[in-house]
Amino acid sequence: MRRRSMIRLAPAALLPSLLARPAVLRAAEAFPSRPVTMVVPFPPGGATDVAARILAEKMAPLLKQPVIVENKPGAQTAIGADAVARAAPDGHTLLMASGTTMTLNPLLPEKLSYRAEDLAPVALVTTLPFGIVVRKGLADSVESFVALAKARKGQLNYGSNGPTSFNNLAAVVVMEGLGIRMQEITYRGDAQQLTDLMAGTLDVIVVGGSSALAAQRSDRGTIIGWTGEGQRLAVTPSIPNFAELGPNMVCQTHFGLLVPARTPTPAVLRLNQAALEGMKSPELRQRLLDEGQFVADGSPDDYATYLRRDADRWRDLVARLAKA
Repeated sequence: MRRRSMIRLAPAALLPSLLARPAVLRAAEAFPSRPVTMVVPFPPGGATDVAARILAEKMAPLLKQPVIVENKPGAQTAIGADAVARAAPDGHTLLMASGTTMTLNPLLPEKLSYRAEDLAPVALVTTLPFGIVVRKGLADSVESFVALAKARKGQLNYGSNGPTSFNNLAAVVVMEGLGIRMQEITYRGDAQQLTDLMAGTLDVIVVGGSSALAAQRSDRGTIIGWTGEGQRLAVTPSIPNFAELGPNMVCQTHFGLLVPARTPTPAVLRLNQAALEGMKSPELRQRLLDEGQFVADGSPDDYATYLRRDADRWRDLVARLAKA
């Protein structure tokens, strides 16, 4: 009688949620019902792949199911993203996406095999700035680099992965912020840039943490600054962020987990909880910090907000570079 009275007295708008709540709880308890696949749109062995495998290992006992990493590289991460976008929206297929996947690709005029709306945010995993690395002996600080670049008036060159790649966006905002010009040389990835920098045929590379740190540790390149904001990277506390010189010289990419759109909310929240718990692992956190990344956290809505702001931030510059 008491339960009937409660239902009879409840506002009409609340009745559906009250009646549906047991079903939602049952769905959350039942998920996952089989192994979860985490698609990594990069080749095996890279920094993203290694981090994904550690995270998958930490998430598995929390989900009480294996989490299997599957590499689907190619087409600027579009092959992996498309595979997840087309998967059953039941939470058993995850994507470890990058900023290229969720921010830059959807802003380009070329037709994609997937849309950003085809994927639903689960959790932001990391954010990472780019290091501006100059050839050994060319400069050892931002000040000496700027002086050299201005003296040579556009004669220095730098590597990029294409006009609308994230590392080129980082190069452009730094050049415009410092008032300098360099010649862009396009590559198909960081590896050959690193090789040419070490060989002395490339003056500057603009690359993520692991590649930038590899250049510096080889003693063939010098990181003069990072394109992050706020705190400096723990692995290089003496190297400044360009944001310390001007707020417009910030450029960061990210990695995050997503599922197919229309995945039930209980499954998304269960995956988010497992990911956040997994990211508390000292082993994973240290690995990411050592590679120049910042460990993130937050709800699916927090990640969705991050993606909207990131797209707004880069929309105009991507359009300008795509036309150049």
